[in-house]
Amino acid sequence: MNLAVKIIVIAIIAGMAAAFPPTQGFAIPIFLVATVIIFVIESLRVVPQQQAWVVERLGKYNTILQPGLTIILPFLDRVAYKHSLKEVPYDVPAQICITRDNTQLSVDGIIYYQVLDPRLASYGSSDYISAITQLAQTTLRSEIGKMELDKTFESREDINRQVVAVLDEAGRTWGVKVLRYEIKNLTPPESILKAMQAQITAEREKRALIAKSEGQKQQEINLAEGQKQAAILTSEGAKISAINTAEGEAKAITTIAGATSAAVRTIAAAVSEEGGLQAANLKVAELYIDAFGNLAKTGNTLIVPSNMADMATLIQSAMTVLKQPAPVTRS
Repeated sequence: MNLAVKIIVIAIIAGMAAAFPPTQGFAIPIFLVATVIIFVIESLRVVPQQQAWVVERLGKYNTILQPGLTIILPFLDRVAYKHSLKEVPYDVPAQICITRDNTQLSVDGIIYYQVLDPRLASYGSSDYISAITQLAQTTLRSEIGKMELDKTFESREDINRQVVAVLDEAGRTWGVKVLRYEIKNLTPPESILKAMQAQITAEREKRALIAKSEGQKQQEINLAEGQKQAAILTSEGAKISAINTAEGEAKAITTIAGATSAAVRTIAAAVSEEGGLQAANLKVAELYIDAFGNLAKTGNTLIVPSNMADMATLIQSAMTVLKQPAPVTRS
């Protein structure tokens, strides 16, 4: 209810009071008091925080009311526009865009804007929200039309920045700043979705096969490396074993030779002693007889010496060798 209607209502009430004799004297005071109260109420305005009210005086822009308690002139001033100075999100309706490779995309988004100049927001455009929305859709169609389908999914950030740049440039004349724009959904047709899903499945199978072949390759490399190391270790072991065997045989030969040499020297020393020669003759005779006896037992034939004198001659020859003095080595 505006001020004029309120005054008319008060005038009717005062007229009704004047029509009755008991209240005729109160009609004028009632009208004046009520009019003053209405004027005081209508002149006071409480502006909430983060809001700006645009006041017109006699139909012309006058001032902007700041948050808090303010006073205006009734009948002369009126609050024409009320603007929120907060950041406001606004959904942009979905639209069909055509990509560079002639694929349809359903795209929707959301705009975040803020009123910076309430005067321009009031008089710069008849509907700045509709203007921002239409410009955002136009810019979006233009940007998506420059890209192929696959590129649009990768370039959301670039598209968002381009839309914000265009809207911010245009919004300066409307007293509005577009803070950011976000694409919510990029939806291709059903046939394109199925083709994309098949491509993704094929790519995953390809990666699985590559990973499997890499694993087999590494396994074969590891097996070959293990066989190589085993062959090296086997050859090293054989080498060390041969060296140890040769060294053992050499030591055995040396030991046997040393023992034989010591035995010969011991026998020579024993022969040179008293009675040693007779003992040697007896030992040689025993060995000869034992050897001949073993030879005689070989096979089924009994071997008997044809001449017993040959045995005595052989023993006599061996003793002759024992009697000969050892040669003297001169340096």
